[in-house]
Amino acid sequence: MLTSQRALFDMPRDVCYLNAAAWSPLPLAVQEAGRRGVARKGRPWSIDQAFPSRECERARNAAAHLINADANDVALISSVAYGVATAAKGLTVAPGSRVLVLQEDHASPVLEWMARSAEGGFSLETIERPGDGDWTEALLAAIRRPGAAPVAIASISWIHWSDGGLVHLEKVAAALRAQGAALLIDATHGAGVLPMDVKTLDPDFVVFPTYKWLLGPYGRAFLYVAKRHQDKTPLEQTAFGRRAVRAEQVTYFADTRYLPDARRFDMGERDHFISLEMASIGIEMVSGWGSAPIAERLGMLTARLVDGLTGLDLVIAPTHVRAPHVLCFALPERVADGLVARLAAENVHIAARLGRVRISPHVYNDEADIERFVAALRRALSP
Repeated sequence: MLTSQRALFDMPRDVCYLNAAAWSPLPLAVQEAGRRGVARKGRPWSIDQAFPSRECERARNAAAHLINADANDVALISSVAYGVATAAKGLTVAPGSRVLVLQEDHASPVLEWMARSAEGGFSLETIERPGDGDWTEALLAAIRRPGAAPVAIASISWIHWSDGGLVHLEKVAAALRAQGAALLIDATHGAGVLPMDVKTLDPDFVVFPTYKWLLGPYGRAFLYVAKRHQDKTPLEQTAFGRRAVRAEQVTYFADTRYLPDARRFDMGERDHFISLEMASIGIEMVSGWGSAPIAERLGMLTARLVDGLTGLDLVIAPTHVRAPHVLCFALPERVADGLVARLAAENVHIAARLGRVRISPHVYNDEADIERFVAALRRALSP
């Protein structure tokens, strides 16, 4: 089993940080890459002019490797919201059809469709949180509901950010494909931790940032675009999205046709090489450990957490409907109020999300962190 990687982070032993689903700490190597990038910008005359382009392709290849995609199918973008807006601009959603989203899903895969629904004449159907925690079956029931309007697209998170619920994408993708519907996956809480193979799954779009589970900076994200959508118009108009619009040429607008692959969707100012190298190194570290070993280790830690909470009046979803690395449960109101702040005062860091406690360990955590949290929570629950 993968061992704790705490030594690779600036994390003192007295810190118990169980909040990767909010933002991860940067590994020491990623921090150093940021410092190198700032120093380069301080002396721009020393920068190799080919360096930013090389870093773009390094990051693109690193992200593609995580989901078994071709690098040509991955765009460099700034955020999940940017990726969803790019997808929405290129998709034609037929009037009278349905766009499926999850109840209380994160804003990014929902708000774009909410904003477009009235003008587009389609309905936004919210899949209610299932009582048994099984988002997959709830989605399948909505997709296959007899007499319902056709589904145009499901825009969903792979793992629900507030309850840790896991969507089994293979089943949902197959059901959507049978209706000719599209699938957009917000893989924020899955990419790098759980395996994904877009060549087998065949989603239309997959989008994920680096600042949580991929140990990278803010402002960096990636968008996988299936080849069938790569003829669409990008969200922004950029020189590097065209075939030959280059400052070093005699003719600036030599060829304004779009690039033939997902690079046409790259964001403006993509060459921010400070964060590019940081993102690449974080992803390369995660890839080096491998999603299966990471999931195994984090699943062990959350299982240990569940065992430690045995006997308490807590409702925890069964393992087959939740992610192995995000554990959520509700607490009595008297305990929940102010719990996060009280634990933080003890240097134990978790998150409160929509009335639940969310615990999300990563590779820098170990068994001692779990025991410390369990002890702190049991104290909080004592009369």
